[in-house]
Amino acid sequence: MGGSAGAGACVADARGGGPPPEADEGAGGNAAEEEYQHGQPVYFPEELVDNWVSFSRRGVYYCYNISLRWCLNTTATPADIILAVKCDMGPEFLCNSFNSGGVHVTIRYMSIVHLNQEQVIFARRFQTTILSLLIGNGHSEVKDAIKYFHELQVSVGVVYLLLPSVSGKIDWCGIKFSTSSVYDATEKDMGHCHSCKDADLLQTMDGPCCRCMLQNSVVYIPRDGKFYNITGFLDSNENNPLHLRDKSVVGSERCGLCLTSESHPLLVASALFTVQNFLYKCYGKGKETSCRIAVKLPPELCRVVMAPVSTNILCSFSFVPSIMYRIQCLLLSAKLKIQLGPRMQQFNITALKILEALTTKECQEEFSLESLETLGDSFLKYVTGQHLFSKYKHREGKLTSMRKKLVSNKTLCQLACNRNLVGYIRGEEFNLKKWIIPGLGYDICGNTKCLFLLTNNMYALKEISIKRKRIADTVEALIGAYLSASGEQAAFHFMKSLGMDLELHNEMQDERKIRTKSEEIIDVRSLETMLGYAFNDRSLLIEALTHGSYNNAGPCYEVNLEEPMQLDLQ
Repeated sequence: MGGSAGAGACVADARGGGPPPEADEGAGGNAAEEEYQHGQPVYFPEELVDNWVSFSRRGVYYCYNISLRWCLNTTATPADIILAVKCDMGPEFLCNSFNSGGVHVTIRYMSIVHLNQEQVIFARRFQTTILSLLIGNGHSEVKDAIKYFHELQVSVGVVYLLLPSVSGKIDWCGIKFSTSSVYDATEKDMGHCHSCKDADLLQTMDGPCCRCMLQNSVVYIPRDGKFYNITGFLDSNENNPLHLRDKSVVGSERCGLCLTSESHPLLVASALFTVQNFLYKCYGKGKETSCRIAVKLPPELCRVVMAPVSTNILCSFSFVPSIMYRIQCLLLSAKLKIQLGPRMQQFNITALKILEALTTKECQEEFSLESLETLGDSFLKYVTGQHLFSKYKHREGKLTSMRKKLVSNKTLCQLACNRNLVGYIRGEEFNLKKWIIPGLGYDICGNTKCLFLLTNNMYALKEISIKRKRIADTVEALIGAYLSASGEQAAFHFMKSLGMDLELHNEMQDERKIRTKSEEIIDVRSLETMLGYAFNDRSLLIEALTHGSYNNAGPCYEVNLEEPMQLDLQ
């Protein structure tokens, strides 16, 4: 089942050529595997690819509601997010659901919306700011991300919008206020919202700011080097301690701060949610997510970064990288179903089942191809053995040798390369550090990520090394996926779509007769008299007395030792 997959070889095939010839498996197997240790392109769904200049002028966008519900008992309540893309993502996304880090995610198609260029720019700034806050390493990264939004890159990249939702609609009020110039503002009129009747100003590090702007804001504490989400206010007095990063508790008079008024309220704050790989199989099993400890901070310590943005929105966006990666993989799985050809469209199989067959155990997720591979391997050997048994009149030794060649790792890898399947395989776990924030064009390590277009009209973002055995395992798992979802005919037609020259026989003959004119070879009757036994099938007697060197084309007494032939002489 599987073998070492050649990157360079398969890349060449994806662009018109096939994998290079390799040594036979066995003694020369290691040398053969070395030929498959090159970079393999990893496909990226075209539904999420564009440039921001073109995207912002499109005007019409397809919207999908992403709903998150905790599977465990927790105090936080994530809000819904609206995903806006350039085109219809297909019937698989009319309604789709999966689990991610203890959260049940449901994706439903909403409607087509019309956005002008200004709205796209505001929305883009909102998502780059909030995702940079949650994923970034510090103040400078967030500030760079906010400044970068003025540039609409013309290069092809990862492009889509993630918008906060209120009552099933885009929260434009929250988007516009939270992405105002409050981060860099020095003017007092930017320190409060326009709907506030009576400004209740509190002194922050960058100047006065209205209480209404501090509520549900994200602030940065330079002396602490951390971001906090402000959730409320608390009257200040000398007996009310302050909690600093080192978890020490000190009174406000001992903070070394020049406080304008001891009577001004303190800000009740919590650290931002931690963004993780929530697809990891061991995440949150049997546990509640850890509670965030509330701290109290004087406004003078705070620099407002984003306001307002609720705790529920911050909670939802902490799941965005994992959710969007899963959506990306589901889109590719749906694409693979179409790539297999019109005949395969008649079979009912979900993109999630295809994704399971494409997910190797190295991804460390809750599901992998292991079970489907076992099922597909058995069916592949059964169909191949049945086909050879019906088509050829060879004995078991010869048929076993022929079947081994047809189901070998080398053959299955070659078939996968010929059909450009390798780019769909998921051969490594999701790496948050390499995830691209849509709107920035680079990952959190500052590495610019450019998509490139392959000649088979597929986009690719990177290359990985994948072994030939893993490619063969995936082919078997895909056979198992179609078999479990739609039955034998579906699995068989998938094998045919790969280029396998096989036939599936509904009825098998009970016994094969290998006819020989035994009397022309030996005096069978005299031999039977000597043995005292009359053979029903005299060809078996001829076979028992024939060495392989006598007639290589016919049967002989040499039987494959791995699968011994049992004869019923009756």
